[in-house]
Amino acid sequence: MRKILLKMAAAIGLSMVSQVQAEEGQWMYAQGSDTLPKGAMEYKLGVISRRGKDSGDYVFNDIRPEIEYGITDRLTLSAELMVFDHDYSVDDPELNPMYETQGGEGGRFERTQVGGFELGLKYNVLSVYKDPVGLAFKMGYENRNKYRLDGADINQDSFTISTILQKNFLDNRLQFVANLKMEMERRTSPGVLEEEIAFDGSLAAAYRFAPKWSAGLEFRHQSDYLNPQEDGVFNPELDRSSFDLSDFRIGSQHQRGNYLGPSLHYAEKKWWITGSVLWQVAGGGSQFSFSENDRNWDEHERVHVGATIGFEFD
Repeated sequence: MRKILLKMAAAIGLSMVSQVQAEEGQWMYAQGSDTLPKGAMEYKLGVISRRGKDSGDYVFNDIRPEIEYGITDRLTLSAELMVFDHDYSVDDPELNPMYETQGGEGGRFERTQVGGFELGLKYNVLSVYKDPVGLAFKMGYENRNKYRLDGADINQDSFTISTILQKNFLDNRLQFVANLKMEMERRTSPGVLEEEIAFDGSLAAAYRFAPKWSAGLEFRHQSDYLNPQEDGVFNPELDRSSFDLSDFRIGSQHQRGNYLGPSLHYAEKKWWITGSVLWQVAGGGSQFSFSENDRNWDEHERVHVGATIGFEFD
């Protein structure tokens, strides 16, 4: 009888932990392997303010309202809207596309626009609470009509594939996650065609140091591989990227950026909030990127400041 009661208590405790922690965002970019329970719904509002280039002043607020729904206990559907809020004026004429979009020297671009949408499916293969390690895969489709860097008009379709690993320790108080996402983008603008393969990798940890409170640390790497085609001509000094089924190749790395910083997370039973700061600690790219002093500035920023709030509904 004692063993039965202990098993029942463990099962109840496991259920409470998984319900409270399901899909909570502990970090800015990294995520855990949990999915929502069947029939549950969650609303998230995330804002990441990307601030500072190596010239002038630059602010890009990436605003993402998102709804997630648990189709089954293992499969979660998500739909996200992208709102891009730009306010910048850069001084260096080599810092493009921002310099051209603002109208050149002394110009400024200040606008809030709907940038596009994203649809995603996340499938949990292994439970972090029942199996030796948590494992999930996520697939997404994005459509964008505004460029995130400068707010200019584009037509972009992207497909993403993500692998998510998670391992918990100390009765789930300590969490470690590793994410790897590959994004295949086809982007067109007047006179330009870009087939881009991008990689986004994250390593993160979080520790619940008090009831409802967790502190975390996150490392993020992001890099792009492409050879833009301008007026039908490729750059002969770069290798072309392609993700056609009969012609898949990574191509030349255009840029890379590494970020590191802390996060703080607070959770109630039905809602949670997370704040994070990530600084660019290293970066670079090809001779055609705007990279100086071991940092990349055309695709990356000095610091990312983010906050996300989530509300769960049964």
